[in-house]
Amino acid sequence: MDQDIIIRIIELLGTFAFAISGIRHAAAKHFDWFGGYVCGIAVAIGGGTIRDVMLGTTPFWMTTPVYMICTFVALLTVAFFGKWMEPLKNAWFVFDTLGLALFTIAGLQKSLAFGQPFWVAIIMGCITGSAGGVIRDVLLNNEPVIFQREIYAMASVLGGIVYWAGIELGLPIELTAIGSFLLTCLIRFLAVRYHLSLPILKNDENG
Repeated sequence: MDQDIIIRIIELLGTFAFAISGIRHAAAKHFDWFGGYVCGIAVAIGGGTIRDVMLGTTPFWMTTPVYMICTFVALLTVAFFGKWMEPLKNAWFVFDTLGLALFTIAGLQKSLAFGQPFWVAIIMGCITGSAGGVIRDVLLNNEPVIFQREIYAMASVLGGIVYWAGIELGLPIELTAIGSFLLTCLIRFLAVRYHLSLPILKNDENG
């Protein structure tokens, strides 16, 4: 399959997953439909927009209205089916994790397609996967999840490293993408399930 098509499919899936996550957070704050749509858009396109600006290309969502439509479908999904999804409790967390993994891969693939070295692509993958969540949390006046104890952005970085390793080993790009996706999700799920976190900085100025 052509790499551009793969990137487009991954970006659409990531847009829907992240939009669901952002709209759900807006619903928890009792935002109206417009506010929910704005939060969904922010988390769905924020990271990819920063990535594309840094790569010097037109932001992906400006090339077709399909991403706006996808976010609207996510809004309708939460509005009409949210009460059936809510009892699942972990459904929203799953959507956020899927968005992180999918957009990490999209960021990696697009950066490599623009001739960037792998270390830059890994950073771009992390930005694509996590920056939208930062924008969402700022809009909702929440502490950004990447600054909290739970592992989030590091899952994206490790997924990017696995993607790089797969390419170096000459594995098919589809298999490499699947491996990166699964590892990013697995790290995120395990980190939350077992309360894993990075070491905390300590302030010793008070002795």
